Amino acid sequence: MAYRKGYFKKDGTYVQPHFTKTRSKSYSGKNNGCLLLILITMTLGFAISCSDSSDSSSNSPSSNCPTKTCGDFKTQGQAQATYDSNRSCYKNLDADNDGTACETLPKK
Repeated sequence: MAYRKGYFKKDGTYVQPHFTKTRSKSYSGKNNGCLLLILITMTLGFAISCSDSSDSSSNSPSSNCPTKTCGDFKTQGQAQATYDSNRSCYKNLDADNDGTACETLPKK
């Protein structure tokens, strides 16, 4: 913005001093390429961040899986039956990954 001094028109009226835009319309059109580049970069960044988050969710249990721990079961047999129903969902029940869930619980 620039400050324009007050001046008199040809008909004798006085125009108050004021701030004006210094850029013409043709100048502002030159920045469209830069704006397009910024939008493309943001779109690619968003796509990459979404693909990274979907990859990390495949490594962790699905949000549809209920959270179960060995403390939720009275016997090892109950824990094993739950673990066998969906091993990927209840993989936290098998601490040493040997296929036996909650080995510290009574065997009944």
